[in-house]
Amino acid sequence: MSFEHFSLDARVLRGVKAMGYTEPTPIQEQAIPVVMKDRDVLGIAQTGTGKTAAFALPILQRLIAGRPQRHVRALILAPTRELAEQIHEVFVELGKQTRVRSLTIYGGVSKGPQIAALRRGAEIVVACPGRLLDLMGEGNVNLSQVEVLVLDEADRMCDMGFLPDVRRILKAVPQQRQTLFFSATMPSEIRQLADQMLNNPLTVQIGMIAPAKSVSHALYPVSRNLKKDLLLAMLGQTATGRVLVFTRTKHRARNLARDLAKQGYHAVALQGNMSQPQRQRALDGFRSGKVDILVATDIASRGIDVSDITHVINFDMPDTVDAYTHRIGRTGRVDATGEARTFMEQDDEPLVRQIEKLLGKRIERRELRDFDYTARAAAAKSNSRSHQGARRGQGRRH
Repeated sequence: MSFEHFSLDARVLRGVKAMGYTEPTPIQEQAIPVVMKDRDVLGIAQTGTGKTAAFALPILQRLIAGRPQRHVRALILAPTRELAEQIHEVFVELGKQTRVRSLTIYGGVSKGPQIAALRRGAEIVVACPGRLLDLMGEGNVNLSQVEVLVLDEADRMCDMGFLPDVRRILKAVPQQRQTLFFSATMPSEIRQLADQMLNNPLTVQIGMIAPAKSVSHALYPVSRNLKKDLLLAMLGQTATGRVLVFTRTKHRARNLARDLAKQGYHAVALQGNMSQPQRQRALDGFRSGKVDILVATDIASRGIDVSDITHVINFDMPDTVDAYTHRIGRTGRVDATGEARTFMEQDDEPLVRQIEKLLGKRIERRELRDFDYTARAAAAKSNSRSHQGARRGQGRRH
């Protein structure tokens, strides 16, 4: 099937061609015709399946009819700044040949440019709930003419505590609207929200709610104090493209990126304490290939659409099975293959069993070739004792 099958406007099809899309993905094939008939949709799909275009193309098709109207007609809610920017970029690229305007609204940056853009007029707003509510409270956003509401990465909204905000926003949009609801997982809270938001929806589910089959998985049992050495040895032995390394804390992401850069790698951090311009520069460098390794917290488990990430390395095990799914979804996207490597500490075993249950198989345990776990562990233990002794000595001198 080709995109011409959907009877899209020629201007939209030119955007499709410019983006390099050739054939629709399964979720696009199933969702686009339904969305174009104004039906509500509940989309359940793994990350990397192309769901952004599955709603962006029908929305553009809807909005180009008639003269441009500079009020908000389509509202897309996203949990993170990065995902909001990614969705916005897709609208911009697909809609280059149209006169439809899109803008983003999120916190961490000045309100002024966002308010100015709203006053100039835009038909598509891609927003994070918190900043959107701020601007609504100040009278800077009018949602009374929204025709299409999209909730993307709904399960992440739940994880980040945004559901009360989403419910407040729902009260500001017309009840007569089309609603598109997308999530990679479907916990009970999300199911309840979908029931409240959607009117007789068509459910589109692509595969199991699990990491894509194009990704291979491996566990590397290791003690905590050897993780950095193991990562450096692994990078030295492995032919990679772009590599995404996940840590559990902002501090660790920052320090690990710094240590990798000292070893000559083109590595940067992406974590919540960075300003939005800093975060955008890190992402732009990673997308363009100027940066080979992005070391990130779970802020990057959604909203990074970089097609040639060959490896995801969990330097720290994620907190939940869902978080594992979303991290791993950054590689093996659409038709590509990818590798997921996870450093496993002894305390991680219970979560590993849950992940294996989701995958339906045991994950292979590996040891890195020529990495001397015993000698390195002894050296690390000796260094730890010497540091403790030094600290005790410093205490006596004081």
